[in-house]
Amino acid sequence: MNIPGATYRIQFRNGMTFDRAAALVPYLQRLGITHLYASPVFTATSGSTHGYDVTDVNQLDPSIGGRAGFDRMVTALHSAGLGLILDIVPNHMAASLENPWWRDVIENGENSRFARHFDIDWSRRLTLPFLGDTFAALLENGEITVKPDPHSGKPAFACYDNFYPLTPTSWQGREAEVLNLSDNTQIAELHDRQPWRLMCWRDASHDLSYRRFFEVTGLAGMRVEDRAVFDDTHRLILELVDCGAVDGLRVDHIDGLADPKAYLDLLRQQAGPACYITVEKILGEGEHLPPEWPISGTTGYEFMAALTDALVDGTKINSLRKAYEAVVGRPVDMKAELRAAKLLMVDKNFAGEFTTLLKLATRIASSDTLTLDENTARAALRELLIAFPVYRTYGTPQGMTAADNQLLQKVANKVKASGSAPDPAALDVILRILRGEVSGTAATDAAIFRTRFQQLTGPLMAKSVEDTLFYRQNMALALNEVGAEPVPTAFSLDRFHAEMKTRLQQQPDALSGTSTHDTKRGEDARARLCTLTEAPQRWADCIARWREMNHASVRVLDDGVAPKPQVEWMLYQALAGVWPTTLQPIDETGLKALEERFVVYVEKALREAKQRTNWGDSNDAYEQAVIDYARQLLSPANQTFLQDFAAALQPFIRAGLVNSLTQTIVKLTAPGVPDIYQGSEALDFSLVDPDNRREPDFAALALQLAENEKPNFSAQPNWLNGRLNQHIIARLLRCRQHAPALFRHGDYLPLAASGQQAENVIAFARAENDDALIVIAPRLMFAALESSPAGPYAIRWPQTEIPLPARLANRRYRDILSGEEIVTDDHIRLALFEGSAAVILLSE
Repeated sequence: MNIPGATYRIQFRNGMTFDRAAALVPYLQRLGITHLYASPVFTATSGSTHGYDVTDVNQLDPSIGGRAGFDRMVTALHSAGLGLILDIVPNHMAASLENPWWRDVIENGENSRFARHFDIDWSRRLTLPFLGDTFAALLENGEITVKPDPHSGKPAFACYDNFYPLTPTSWQGREAEVLNLSDNTQIAELHDRQPWRLMCWRDASHDLSYRRFFEVTGLAGMRVEDRAVFDDTHRLILELVDCGAVDGLRVDHIDGLADPKAYLDLLRQQAGPACYITVEKILGEGEHLPPEWPISGTTGYEFMAALTDALVDGTKINSLRKAYEAVVGRPVDMKAELRAAKLLMVDKNFAGEFTTLLKLATRIASSDTLTLDENTARAALRELLIAFPVYRTYGTPQGMTAADNQLLQKVANKVKASGSAPDPAALDVILRILRGEVSGTAATDAAIFRTRFQQLTGPLMAKSVEDTLFYRQNMALALNEVGAEPVPTAFSLDRFHAEMKTRLQQQPDALSGTSTHDTKRGEDARARLCTLTEAPQRWADCIARWREMNHASVRVLDDGVAPKPQVEWMLYQALAGVWPTTLQPIDETGLKALEERFVVYVEKALREAKQRTNWGDSNDAYEQAVIDYARQLLSPANQTFLQDFAAALQPFIRAGLVNSLTQTIVKLTAPGVPDIYQGSEALDFSLVDPDNRREPDFAALALQLAENEKPNFSAQPNWLNGRLNQHIIARLLRCRQHAPALFRHGDYLPLAASGQQAENVIAFARAENDDALIVIAPRLMFAALESSPAGPYAIRWPQTEIPLPARLANRRYRDILSGEEIVTDDHIRLALFEGSAAVILLSE
């Protein structure tokens, strides 16, 4: 199999084309990248900024260069010895009139060749939830008429700029009559004769006839479990793999599929054994990928989560929690908060999906003479969904696996013992249906129920945790990341080392990501915010001081003050994470640029919290009050605050940059394939999308890498502009290319420091046959940097050493960072490396 040495994620669109990507190849080669990792490149809706809203999966998007541009990019990659990994989207396509398959379904209903390509409930008319009001209201206002489609000339319902094609049987033979309809009653009757119905977008959560991607009605689920659908949606993908243009595939949202294993088995069969395949999959605490999946692993969210064990001060995080709770005004019960978020999703945001499951369960019970009334069934199903601890189980039409049955029973036992326990008999019936313990006549419906249940638990978890709870509870924003656990955790180096050992054993070829297009903030913003756990009282004091300085900007609204104290806490923390390393309080241009990005984040954060405003029902007065507060923070006239904020942030910036360096080194040396998100090879202080999808300054990055092959590790500018990280990446990736077996298969050996600053060291080794690599990096350096007489970024570990096991001791090494030769005995004395950014020793 073609296992990458290191990948580099490029976001196409927004100006990034195939030809522009081809021009980056020399830079990527110099950085040490082996594979360009491309965001979706197939034709998407006009103006798409991300490409996940595919309209033609068998065409490379003309807007970014089409097939000709793609071929030029592949030629440039191959000429430099680089490969290509494509992000593919089997779960959904755009529910857009620009999608010819979707348009055909609208026009022809169940008679469309593509009627079964989309996951549509054909027991009723196809719902099109794209109106701003009800159909009747818009018709009454004259906003819906019948006109010829400007492209096809056929009669269509015209609404805004959209033309919804009429089914042929409703107009053929009387085209002129239909086009001249002006009576609203006749137009409504014509609408009733369509295999679809237009409806308000607000009704989608409870009245949708097709499976959507999460809450996005503009993305319709695909039935790739059907072989014909798989073939139609993968024709070009497999052609590009077969011809050698593409070396690997990243499968988006694998948990959305009806049968992930069956899909991956077929994809592997069709793509061949050499194709590198990873899946976007979020693993819960203690959860592992099904070992029978024929893939190399995940895209790395669990690696990102594991890094917090190395960067968070587990001994002080409770102090930060207490400070936050003092601001909130009450203790925060995260389990209760999680339950509340899940209740919101079940009862409102996914009400339609829940109701479909409920009706199916009661129908199965009725046909199978099982006792299950709707009310007890509702409570049992609701509690089971709320208590589900992972994204999903992986049952098939034949039933549940033994592991999944065990998980279901464990969850059910927890539900029965809870304070909100439903009727246990009703819960047992739901479990029987999930397990397929029903009669033959009910087996088909039970299999459908099982699939729908499994396709709901993932979106329910994602929207409850990542897109609700993590915007409500802001004690430590660094921990509110995709793949992180929402409840308090005991952070420790031992946990990190244990996770890396497991990673080596179970998915050594998985991607190790630290930033993606979906993360809540850039990796360096996260690394900086981890330092708050090292100085919780100082941070709390800062918050108190800043709130007082800006108290005049707080507004009193009918529904309370805006922002509330806990939102202020979030704002200051988010601003601390995104603040550029060199931004000065008097830099009006810099402040304005930051403000433009920051207020977009603030609006999203408020709406995702779904407390006083949300995407479906915005509270304009509240949003404006909080946004005005955020703008005031960055106003050049607010110098008292800005000067204080910038000065107080400096020690957090310094410690954060050290964390960034350690994060980078660990990613490149621990088990897994390093994945570098565009621009993060230097510094990435971005906020959540769309901020994290901005194109970096590639010209500056290329110049910075070429300027100095051996940067001065004690020079402050090299820390502030990210040059250190970038050059260390280049050096370590060259090492990976020269010793691939060591980095891919080498044993992971935790090393324990002892002495005065043992807690400030993370150390481990990789060993394969006679090759060995020793990694020693700084952690929890906030206090040590402040008291360092050698300068703000000089690392010192006085009276600290690392004992070496026999296979690492008494050997000759080369320090990758300094180039010096090192001969070890049975200890490494860190005082010998005073002033080094880190120590990375490769055996000679």
